[in-house]
Amino acid sequence: MTELPAHLHYTVEHEWLDDGAPATIGITAVAAEALGDIVYLELPAVGEEITAGAVVGEIESTKSVSELYSPVSGTVAEVNQAAVDDPSVVNSDPYGQGWLLKVDVSSTGPVLTAEEYGAQNAG
Repeated sequence: MTELPAHLHYTVEHEWLDDGAPATIGITAVAAEALGDIVYLELPAVGEEITAGAVVGEIESTKSVSELYSPVSGTVAEVNQAAVDDPSVVNSDPYGQGWLLKVDVSSTGPVLTAEEYGAQNAG
């Protein structure tokens, strides 16, 4: 399995988030690898209110369409337009240039540490 950045938090649905203000959200390398070549992203608009645990978008790959779940509640502050324009960046750099959203967080849903997420997805 790909090395997990220890400073991030993870969800059971394979999203990650950081502690920034606004918080940055993306999908894990585990999710990107399982999806295969990502070809389309549907993300919420800037200013949209999102809810932890709710579907906030879709990620389409050559294999399937997967829902994107928000790990936090809050207001979308920024959408990664570069990833929308070239979704393959999510495959090549899921923890860097492939981030998806920045959110002004009002509350955080259930999250896992890198160690807990790694143990859950081992093997």
